[in-house]
Amino acid sequence: MTTDATRTGDEPRTADVPGAAPGDVVEPADGGPPTTVDPAEPTGTARGAFWAWTALGLVIVVGLAALTRYLEQNVPEWAEGTAAEDFGAAIEYPVYAILLGLLGNVAVTLLGWRDRIAAAFRTEFFIKTGLVLLGASINLAVIASAAGPAIAQAVLLISGVFLFTWWLAGRFGLDDKLRALLASAVSICGVSAAIAAAGAVRARREQLAYTASLVIIFALPSIFILPWLADVFGLSDAVAGAWIGGNIDTTAAVTAAGALAGEEALQIASIVKVTQNALMGVVAVALTAYFTLRVERQPGAARPGLGELWRRFPKFVLGFIAASVIATWYLDAAGADGKATIAIVNDLRVWFLILAFVSIGLEVRVASLREAGWRPVAVFASATVFNLALALGLASLLFRDFAA
Repeated sequence: MTTDATRTGDEPRTADVPGAAPGDVVEPADGGPPTTVDPAEPTGTARGAFWAWTALGLVIVVGLAALTRYLEQNVPEWAEGTAAEDFGAAIEYPVYAILLGLLGNVAVTLLGWRDRIAAAFRTEFFIKTGLVLLGASINLAVIASAAGPAIAQAVLLISGVFLFTWWLAGRFGLDDKLRALLASAVSICGVSAAIAAAGAVRARREQLAYTASLVIIFALPSIFILPWLADVFGLSDAVAGAWIGGNIDTTAAVTAAGALAGEEALQIASIVKVTQNALMGVVAVALTAYFTLRVERQPGAARPGLGELWRRFPKFVLGFIAASVIATWYLDAAGADGKATIAIVNDLRVWFLILAFVSIGLEVRVASLREAGWRPVAVFASATVFNLALALGLASLLFRDFAA
């Protein structure tokens, strides 16, 4: 972090950028390169106050995360035997985390604490760490067991839905960065894909929060609607699983919907979703290249080289891939004993993602969300319908004769 004595004109402070928060990437008014908002480093007594407020913020974030985990583990038990049993069992931690974060946002804003504790909202760190750990749950050997149809569906579905969403968002006049987030979220794996895309295109936090909210709003009813429609359409377990895995945008919701559809449907849904998740890194690379070479390239500027692509590339994606490779090797070497270790890693990943979702809720600025308006909702809804139709066709074609 720079001080006033070392600050340059390319390092704006929060006060210099209306509506910006520390860590946001902004476009300077003079057309210079994007820079990260950097609040002045406190000194002396102010530094002590800064760290005291930051410590309080961390207590709030961790406390809300612990409450999220408590609700996730206990609500299904509380709802057991009631009319809300299925609903209570289906709600996953992203819902609790973001809702509690939003409630905390209201509370700290009313108390006048929000800006003082904002340094504790380490959304980017929590998310990237969680996504690296997510790689450990993607066993490449499992994917290979259904490699043919799963990979074919993933490639065709991601390509088709991403391009459709990108085109439609452009027709609605949405910002290119929001287009990238919406297209990635709908076509790949919801919030995780949106996060990877946000790192590649340097999207604003409000755009990420907006996209994450849409993912959750649309994923919840899908948990119940898709298994019901699969039964109405008379789909086989394999086709139903592939359809569910290719549509619902969060892994947790895919698992819940797959379980409702049956054991074989759950297995196929998990493999299809994991295959799509594995392609997240490919999309991140493509977005990095596109935004560097086309969207953010200044007229008359020299063509960016590989060094610029590497600087822009979200490095945590490499950690995601490495974790997947290491976990695959470890499970092969350790056998059944290795599953307990991977379970610990997965639990740690859930904690980091909960911290991230809580922070997203705490960071949301209502004014920015209001400015986005109804158009992103219309794009997301339309893309979801397109995804449903395309995924059903691909699943029916590729998994029609599949035998587990």
